[in-house]
Amino acid sequence: MTSGTRPRRRRLEPAERRAEILAAARHLFGAGSYASVSTSDIAEAAGVARPLINHYFGGKRELYLEVVRQLMIVPAPVTEALPDTTMEQRLAIGVERWIDVVDRNRDAWLTVIGPEAAGRDPEIERIMLEADEIAADRVLEAALMTGVTEGREELRAMIRSFGGLLRAASREWLIRGTLDRAALRTFLTDSILNLLKLTYPAVLAERRGTGGRTPPASSRSSA
Repeated sequence: MTSGTRPRRRRLEPAERRAEILAAARHLFGAGSYASVSTSDIAEAAGVARPLINHYFGGKRELYLEVVRQLMIVPAPVTEALPDTTMEQRLAIGVERWIDVVDRNRDAWLTVIGPEAAGRDPEIERIMLEADEIAADRVLEAALMTGVTEGREELRAMIRSFGGLLRAASREWLIRGTLDRAALRTFLTDSILNLLKLTYPAVLAERRGTGGRTPPASSRSSA
């Protein structure tokens, strides 16, 4: 194949073709910005005709929103098939897997959490809210706390707030370089453990008027 020749298009199943377009879009949006990337750029990078982008996604904006959704929503594999062990070990594994996901998509991740994406866009805000709810589900699953009922809404609110810390910490790692990967892992793991084992029981104690700190009975912690 001579220089400048486009790669021959391969026949793929619709799901595979859609995934290829998404991968190309993630790369290009990560390398540039929403405004600087065109559907023609994405089509060329994915090796497809431009009308296929409209066919699968409806247009550039819908494709961008799907990229944001993919990156912001904690993927199921982060907490799937965790070992039957302690809360601490399960959360540490989940955090490590999440860091892997961000590391593999670092440019696109920084784009979708940057100021352009964080503007007052109602659709992106809706994706962020959805992502926070799913993240709360994933954390409770990893921590063996899906059955918690007392103070559940407060607990979920605190876990959703932890999502903001995740995003800020990832910038410290990827942009400022003030945290290396090991420090990031320790910081995030200890932060979520303290939230679940200290802060949440303290909130329950305040509600009960006891002032004590007792770990939730449904968690299988080694502490």
